[in-house]
Amino acid sequence: MEFHGHSCPGLATGFRVARIALRELESIRSQDEELVAIVENDACGVDAVQVLTGCTLGKGNLIYRDYGKQVYTFACRESGRAVRIAVKGSAWSNDQEMKEVRKRVFGGTASEEEKEVFQRHQSARTRFILDMPEDDFCTIQHVTIELPSKARIFDSHLCAECGEPVMEPRARVKGGKIVCMPCAGSYTRGW
Repeated sequence: MEFHGHSCPGLATGFRVARIALRELESIRSQDEELVAIVENDACGVDAVQVLTGCTLGKGNLIYRDYGKQVYTFACRESGRAVRIAVKGSAWSNDQEMKEVRKRVFGGTASEEEKEVFQRHQSARTRFILDMPEDDFCTIQHVTIELPSKARIFDSHLCAECGEPVMEPRARVKGGKIVCMPCAGSYTRGW
């Protein structure tokens, strides 16, 4: 919780997923790149995955796929084993009234009473996720995946427009000069 900043259902989800992955892979927290995590969302649970598994963007063993799904795949480089964990919808609240309160809380228009109601709901949902039977929480599949290569260090080049260094595989060519993505702008064909 300290890394993330607060307790919430999403953090509880990531906690459970990471614990399941470590158990299923018979592994411990990754010191370097021994484990790989492929996450299909950028929600709160990813913070718990980072802390518990040691998989991080900076080390190159946390791979983010923007699918918007509560699905997490973990692989162990040493054993070659991998597990895919898909969180079931039963872990999430479908309380429409609470969704409206949530909108007001995050929109800054909630009353103090609504904030308290929302916080109690979040606490109850967090506890529910932590305590629910594993079969109700998720599906676990042992899978075969092609492990990504280990992280590489690339040369950097100075952007001809802004002067900031950009790693070689992200550099673009504009007017015959090396530039970074923001300075390159977008290209569309207009159709």
